[in-house]
Amino acid sequence: MSFPIVRNRRLRGTAALRNLVRETQLTVHDFIYPLFVTEGTGVREQIGSMPGVFHLSMDQLEAEIREVQALGIQAILLFGVPDHKDDLGSEAYGNHSIVQRATRAIKEWAPELLVVADTCLCQYTSHGHCGVIKHDERSNRTEVDNDLSLELLVQTAVSQAEAGADIIAPSNMMDGYVQAIRAGLDEAGFSHVPIMAYSVKYASAFYGPFRDAAHSAPQFGDRKTYQMDPANGREALREAESDVREGADLLMVKPALAYMDIIRQLKDQFDLPVVAYNVSAEYSMVKAAAERGWINEQAIVLETLTGLKRAGADIIITYHAKDAARWLAQ
Repeated sequence: MSFPIVRNRRLRGTAALRNLVRETQLTVHDFIYPLFVTEGTGVREQIGSMPGVFHLSMDQLEAEIREVQALGIQAILLFGVPDHKDDLGSEAYGNHSIVQRATRAIKEWAPELLVVADTCLCQYTSHGHCGVIKHDERSNRTEVDNDLSLELLVQTAVSQAEAGADIIAPSNMMDGYVQAIRAGLDEAGFSHVPIMAYSVKYASAFYGPFRDAAHSAPQFGDRKTYQMDPANGREALREAESDVREGADLLMVKPALAYMDIIRQLKDQFDLPVVAYNVSAEYSMVKAAAERGWINEQAIVLETLTGLKRAGADIIITYHAKDAARWLAQ
């Protein structure tokens, strides 16, 4: 016996009915909003390649935090843009460095707002790499010193936790970074502070505007020796599995849009929250097209973020967070 094809048109009727049967719910509670804090006073400078995103000095930061809170956003990701850079990235782990000072201030203004601290050296090193650089005279090769970098990254994570950071987010991709940071945090009395591991971070062309924002472009070479080949999928599972064994609490995929298949694989494979980083170029391309009137920005952004959630992201780091929060509240 054959049956006619019957489509569920009855479930696509009114808006209220569509809301009842919607499979994926996007809310403001899904978002983490990145912020760039810099030295100086009176600084609120729009980043040229990221319309609507600003460098903020400490005296401008409180107003931004109040706005974020008013929109219902519950977490921020804090990046520091220091004046001083050196070979060892010493401003990353100083107790009075920009991220540590900003974290303390935010915790006074908004104690309930979650502060996620970026834990990397690239913004703080004179060469722009995510770790300490060494030169081998015999082979005439310049490469990252993984073990020394880990020592400094542990110092950075501990100093951020001491300042009040709620989550440590190591973006450096050094071998063994989760295990080292977990051990360092535990030893310092911060066993309760979770690690948001940049488990699957590809050597991507989508980071360009961020490097403009963070002043962190490598001065030589690239980061392909410690970031993943965009062609590799199974490697992503191995990297994530390694981070799980080392003590990660959240697993990130970065970038997001070109790697939605990876987001889904991590969601299916691991019993930890999955974070999607909707990165700078993904943001800037939408902004550029919207400014030219080529797209409906609100519709594109909400469809994109819903797609990331549907793919398996529990949390979305996005520069669209403030706009999306307003649109979702309408």
